[in-house]
Amino acid sequence: MNYPDYRPRRMRRTEGLRRLVRETRLSVDDFVYPMFVVPGTGVEKPITSMPGQFNYSVDKAVEAASRAADLGIPAVLLFGIPEHKDAVGSEAWKDQGVVQKAIRAIKKARPNLVVMVDACFCEYTDHGHCGVLQHGELDNDASLENLARASLSYAKAGCDVVAPSGMLDGFVSAVRESLDEDGFDQCAIMAYSVKYASAYYGPFREAVDSAPQSGDRRGHQMDYANVAEAVREAGMDAAEGADIIMVKPALAYLDVVRAVSDEINLPIAAYAVSGEYAMIEAAAAAGWIDKERIVMETLTGIRRAGSDIIISYHAPYAAALLAKK
Repeated sequence: MNYPDYRPRRMRRTEGLRRLVRETRLSVDDFVYPMFVVPGTGVEKPITSMPGQFNYSVDKAVEAASRAADLGIPAVLLFGIPEHKDAVGSEAWKDQGVVQKAIRAIKKARPNLVVMVDACFCEYTDHGHCGVLQHGELDNDASLENLARASLSYAKAGCDVVAPSGMLDGFVSAVRESLDEDGFDQCAIMAYSVKYASAYYGPFREAVDSAPQSGDRRGHQMDYANVAEAVREAGMDAAEGADIIMVKPALAYLDVVRAVSDEINLPIAAYAVSGEYAMIEAAAAAGWIDKERIVMETLTGIRRAGSDIIISYHAPYAAALLAKK
């Protein structure tokens, strides 16, 4: 099959031919839309560093989730910003917490929409770390107890998927045991199994006011230089009962997505995080890039690397583009 007998350009000549032989297909079915929920009514507060994204009160979150569902997006991922924060993040497991209210309201309005809930404490604690601090260090096992309480609260409110994100050792088994003991064995776990200590999270921390008051999270989130460790972490969470394995961030970690996908026989989610979103939006606003093409190329690249699920703030934008094709 050497030139001139085989000419690869033959199958690139027209859009119809390119579609016929396309290896990776991006679909609205791949998308999860992350949303931020805050106390109050009628709140739709723009997030400065994430143009087009908002902090929503529950009523407005229902509207935004419904718009996503109307575009064919199958799932949303909720993050809560409480009215009050404390040292252990106790608002996370309150029955009348803002996320619990949002779960109930969204499931009532759109019962077929999959509701996922981020289960972490950084946005609930007054110190900004992902659990209980002891002498300035994150206490892993004490944090697991609270994580199990919060996850059970989300399941009772009606969520379909709990997503523990603190990178605590044993967090999947702790959540699974808590859910199963209370009869919520059908509630799935999407584990933030491979979550790197990344500078790409900056805009998110503005959105939820979760920047650590001291220190950083490199003691529990992963070193961005490591890949083998990612496969080990994913394997541990799979063995503990995770239903979905996540890699976060996505764009600078496509090799990690591929490595985990090759090794773990579970659905793989990749989270295109706030910094990735903000860079595209800023460059597009400056006229430096073609936003439509960049978004679709980026999301397709994440899919091509091996992800089955893409969590992206661009999900509604991309879904609308796909609907035009």
